[in-house]
Amino acid sequence: MAQAIAKSGTEPHLLVVEDEEALVILLRYNLEREGYQVSVAMDGDDAIYMAEAIEPDLILLDWMLPGRSGLSICREIRAHKTLKKTPIIMVTARGEERDMIQGLKNGADDYVRKPFSPTELLARVEAVLRRSDPKRDMDQLEVGGLALDRNSVEVLWEDTPVALSLTELRLLEVMMERPNHACSRDFLITRVWGENDEVDFRTVDVNIRRLRQALTESGAPDFVRTVRGIGYALKDS
Repeated sequence: MAQAIAKSGTEPHLLVVEDEEALVILLRYNLEREGYQVSVAMDGDDAIYMAEAIEPDLILLDWMLPGRSGLSICREIRAHKTLKKTPIIMVTARGEERDMIQGLKNGADDYVRKPFSPTELLARVEAVLRRSDPKRDMDQLEVGGLALDRNSVEVLWEDTPVALSLTELRLLEVMMERPNHACSRDFLITRVWGENDEVDFRTVDVNIRRLRQALTESGAPDFVRTVRGIGYALKDS
């Protein structure tokens, strides 16, 4: 059964191709929490139809599917006139090294083994999207008069320097990469601190508060918004 939504706005649109309903629910919940648009195809035949209909920014593709395999779908997408550059992450229980190599040789950009942590998957999705979209890897990020230069590691608000700690700057950078998108605390922990068991939600909240203070002290508006029940977003207006 295919579940599609119209592609709209600036949020990346992901196509999840997975036949396990419980996993579909888990993936949709976590991806939508991060601000992604999500459509779902639950068998191989629907996958190509859905991909053609919505032209997703990324496909999460199960290997073992009813009707046809994920490898077959991957090869067809890579040969498709308009879809051939669409990033693909294979998601599968096949954990042998030779399986991973086979998936990558058939056109996958990354390979995630089941079972996986949602935090790891979200980090991989973000990394693949960043590689596929040059704008996500620009040397300078700008949001509403706020500029971050990755080369000089400098933040300016309308030509006024903003003094930030390295952690505060990294938090700002992650949110500037996806303005107006809600970033969960789990996602921020993974992107800023990595897999660190000593970092918790309170650590995120404390550093966000310091980031807000530094921005307002420089004369900038409070760009950071609290998204209740999720985390934070950087608003450009």
